[in-house]
Amino acid sequence: MTLQRQTRKKKKVRKFRVFMMVFLIAFLAIGGYAAYEYISASRAANADNNLSDEVEFNGSDENVDNVNVLVLGSDSRGGDSARADTIMIANYSSDTKQPKLISIMRDTYVNIPGYGYNKINAAYSIGGPELVRKTVTENFGIDINYYAEIDFKGFEKLVDAVAPDGIEVTVTPEMTTDQKALGVQLTEGTQRLHGEELLAYSRFRHDANGDYGRVQRQQEVLGKLKEEVASVTTVGKLPKMIGIANGYVSTNVRNGLLLSMGTDVLRGKTEDMQTMRIPMDDTYHDNRYDVGAVLEFNVGGLEQNAQEAQTFLNQ
Repeated sequence: MTLQRQTRKKKKVRKFRVFMMVFLIAFLAIGGYAAYEYISASRAANADNNLSDEVEFNGSDENVDNVNVLVLGSDSRGGDSARADTIMIANYSSDTKQPKLISIMRDTYVNIPGYGYNKINAAYSIGGPELVRKTVTENFGIDINYYAEIDFKGFEKLVDAVAPDGIEVTVTPEMTTDQKALGVQLTEGTQRLHGEELLAYSRFRHDANGDYGRVQRQQEVLGKLKEEVASVTTVGKLPKMIGIANGYVSTNVRNGLLLSMGTDVLRGKTEDMQTMRIPMDDTYHDNRYDVGAVLEFNVGGLEQNAQEAQTFLNQ
């Protein structure tokens, strides 16, 4: 080998080494920043919520390719904090890549196993996620695999991490006049709302549509958040998002399953979210008992809702 060729080879080796050093430093810097973001967000969230990680939950491990997760939203800031303000069943099939969401209205009048008839959200205050699971399974014949319980403070933080520029929604005139119910000041019209404002928008139920409107807004917001998570710009926010979720969300969903579903969302493989509400229209009536105003199923209404829900989740 000539001296000239040896010199060129040494230069190539040096260039490669420099490139690898720059790449390694960049990798470590990014990894270090990601770890910092995750740890910082997780620590802050854990110090700011009232959720417990020691939760009894006896969900089914069968049919893990078509997963049902009981989603519970609770407010630890006072008022009705002992009852679940939001009760949903989130479904995901690894085969169809189809996310589905069933919202169960909190005043739905059902038989709570061992405690008799009451509003379904009372099951949460009596026996936590496990009793809600039993109630859903006994009344609607739906097997639940896992649970995810989120503090509303966590919802606000997650929204701001996922969508720092806010989520676009349309605020109605009724929402601008009932500030006591909202807790924040909103203005009428289409606009981008941040965490605290979007939570108020999602929970509002003091217009003519009452709890029905709230369920629709909750499903609307979750659908838009899914779109935000699937955007390319979200990848850099993942460590912080995961850290916040780790602190504000109590769940027994397996890490492998979370990773699989999250990967599908980020790669844009998932379909648009399909939604359903329980009770369905024309299957119930308003009534009042000692527990307050309730949504009571008509004759045969419970069976109809159960059948439709099972078909919706399994089709």
